[in-house]
Order: sequence, then C-alpha cells, then structure tokens
Amino acid sequence: MTHILAIDQGTTSSRAIVFDGDIRPGASAQVEFTQHFPQSGWVEHDPSDIWTTTLSTCKEALSSAGLSAADVAAIGITNQRETTLVWNKHTGEAVYNAIVWQDRRTAAICDALKAAGHADLVQRTTGLLLDPYFSGTKIKWILDTVEGARASAEAGDLLFGTVDSYLIWKLTGGKVHATDATNAARTLIYDIHQGAWSAEICEILGIPMSMLPEVKDCAADFGDTDAEIFGAPIPIRGVAGDQQAATIGQACFEAGMLKSTYGTGCFALLNTGDTPVTSQNRLLTTVAYQLDGKPTYALEGAIFIAGAVVQWLRDGLGIIEDAAATSGLAEAADPGQELIMVPAFTGLGAPYWSPQARGAVFGLTRGSGPAEFSRAALESVGFQTRDLLEAMQADFDFSGDTVLRVDGGMTASDWTMQFLSDVLGAPVDRPVVAESTAKGVAWLAGMQVGVYPDMEGFAATWEKEREFTPAKDAAWRDGRYAGWKKAIDATLSMTD
Repeated sequence: MTHILAIDQGTTSSRAIVFDGDIRPGASAQVEFTQHFPQSGWVEHDPSDIWTTTLSTCKEALSSAGLSAADVAAIGITNQRETTLVWNKHTGEAVYNAIVWQDRRTAAICDALKAAGHADLVQRTTGLLLDPYFSGTKIKWILDTVEGARASAEAGDLLFGTVDSYLIWKLTGGKVHATDATNAARTLIYDIHQGAWSAEICEILGIPMSMLPEVKDCAADFGDTDAEIFGAPIPIRGVAGDQQAATIGQACFEAGMLKSTYGTGCFALLNTGDTPVTSQNRLLTTVAYQLDGKPTYALEGAIFIAGAVVQWLRDGLGIIEDAAATSGLAEAADPGQELIMVPAFTGLGAPYWSPQARGAVFGLTRGSGPAEFSRAALESVGFQTRDLLEAMQADFDFSGDTVLRVDGGMTASDWTMQFLSDVLGAPVDRPVVAESTAKGVAWLAGMQVGVYPDMEGFAATWEKEREFTPAKDAAWRDGRYAGWKKAIDATLSMTD
C-alpha cells in the first residue's frame, strides 16, 4: 500500500492522480463540467457535477493504474477555495447551487458591512478583506435568499462547507463534517490567530455556528471513505486548498520562498513563517499550511482571471481552437501593435479589489486579430503577477534575490514564462512535476500514513525542469508595465 490517490477538484474540472511510493504522478483522469452564469458577475456549479466528476475520475485513475482500494494507502483532497455549498445534513441535498469563488453577487453585502464599520474587524481577525470572493457573504446570501434556508439552518438542519468539506462528507457517507485550516482561513469567518471560528463575525453575518465544520491540520484523520464507494474503505489523511497545496508541492517551506500557480486564476503565495504579516498593500494574510497544530502563514495575492482569459478566447470569442495555440500566435503577433487586455471579467482582485470592474482592451487597430489578442491575453497574466510581487516586496523583506517557482497549466507555455521573467526582472523556475497542487496534497496524505518522508526529505525531492531568466532590460520592462498601469487606471475609471 504505497500508492496515494490525490483528488484535485478545480473550478472548471475535476481530476484524480495516482502517486507512487516515490511521490511520482502516474495514472490520472480529468473531466470538465458545466459553468453556470445566471446573471452578470454570477458564477455557479451544480453540486452533483462536483460530486459525480470527482467520483468518476477517481475510479478511472485507479482503473488505469490497475489498482483497487486495497492498494491505496490514503487519499488527499485539494480543491477550489472559497466556493460555497450549503446542504441538508439529513438528506445530503444542497439547498442551492455551489456559489463559485469568482462570483460577485455579494458586492452590495460587502459594501454594507464596510459602511457599518466591520472592515477592520474582519481584516484583523481573518487576514482577509471584505470582498465577495470569500465564503462568508455567500453563506449569508444563501440563508437570506433561499426560501426556508435560514429557518432550517437555525434549527440545526443545514451544513456549510467549502468543496473539500462537501467531498469529505460525501466520501465518508455523511459521517465526517470537517475542513482543514487553509480552507477555513478563506471563509471570512475564521480567526487565523486563535485557530477557531469567529463567533463575533458569524453573528454579524447571521451564520449559525452549528453549520460549520470541524477544523483540522492539513495532515490529519478526515475519516475513511464509505466501503461501497471504492469497494473498501480508504483513509482520507490530507486536505489543503489548491493554492496552499501548490505551495507545499513546490516545497516553499522557508520564510521568503514564493510560488505562483497559473490555473483558472493566478495565485501567488509568499511564506512569511510563523508570523502573520498584515499587508499595507491590500494583499491577504492567510494560512500557508498547518501541521502538528502549528500554522505557518503567508501573504497572498489573488488574480481572478489567468488561464480563464485563454478559455475566453477559445469559448467566448472562438478565435482559437485550443489553448496551446496561443503561444504560437503570440510569437507571430505584429510587434508594432501593443494591445493591452485587462481581463476583469469578474472584477479585479489584488491589489485593486474592485468587484465592479469589468474587462477592457486598449490599443485596438483594424489589424488586430487572433495573434494580437493572444499575445495581450498572455501578457496580462505577467502584468498582474508583477502587481502582486511589487505589493509583496513592499510588505515583506525578501531575503536575497527573488526567485518565483511556478506551476499550473499555463506554465507549459515557454513564451508565457519568458515574458513573465522579462516583465518581473526575476528568474522563474518551472519544476519537473508541474502538478504541484496534487503533489502537495499527496505528500500530506502519504506523510500522515508513513508512506512518504518528512518535510525535509520531501523538500529534497523538488527538481527544476527549466529556469527562465530576464532577456529584456529595465527600460523595456518598466515601459511596458507603465502602459499596463494606465490601462488599469482607465478600467477602474469606468466602474461606476
């Protein structure tokens, strides 16, 4: 029993990957599911899609690997964070669709809370800003909007969970209602200093605390799967939100180490050690991971749209056939055109935090086509990453030179990674195992059951596949970035 099954439940798809005894990824399966957009700025998932795609990919990955439940030492779960589910604990039925982290419907609730003077309390307690991104106001919206939901919640009949909690509950047949500290830290109702749910914030939001899951370490006993699901029980022993799991997978265990994950969105995390650093530049203070009851903290910058901008070129505009085509198109783009795309489709995240902002493209000419749009889309990810790093450098004293460890689907594009290095003026390291998120949670589960080494041993297994170094000078870099900042100012000026 040296294999670990990693569940990676993401925003646009569910994946399962089998890792062997040397923490190497093997057989995998992935299934996309439908995104629902009921209104402008609203994003939802059908909870049954989350569950059925998770289950099917797990079974397919095990089958492809020629394994049964008896061969799996443990399961690790990593998940899209902040996405909010509320379900009936007796029937297992969700009272409403999952409200996705990208969803902006609670902007007015956040504005009202700010007007009432609660912003300082929220940031001081949770490390987060009052923004629709997080789970707390989503829970309030469900309880206030869905008929009968608040009465049921107050009667103790409803449970809240982020996606990890929902999957744990389903996998264990309703026996375990739990989460880990990294996911709890993204809810807007968790005190990251005390390591407990905040009764004061729950009261402000009108959330009965009976709805909340038990908070555990990232490597802990989250119960065993119901025997009927895989043919035999499998222990669930590792859980972390996707960005924290990637931080672990990249072995960013020392204060000052930095990683950035490029998936649907882009999320940069800077390890700040055992001290939570309060940002003066509108970054988030969060839990990087928690082991043996001890939290390690991070500064985080969140970009809502990264890979999703390429998906928009494919599915929304129909100007590319697949995501991989963007690199070649970007390279072939007219150097005389400098399109700047601000992909604020669901608002702007750090360091701007403008939920009302919407996307814009600047510099269009009659010669602008798929190549120029592709280049602008990929460049927008680099510009947004620089926004985050500049804010982090202002908040925390980096030791030595900045090196960014990257992972996620977009890192397969050499063109994108080279532009990222050029615009940052810093090395960008791409690991051998690109699936850092799944690897991180696989290590948590495997370490907990004694299959994998301790933290020091795991860090020694990290390998660099390629380092991208800056090929442009500071004048080019700063000039391009100045154009981006002008585009941001113009975009924000239109939010009213």
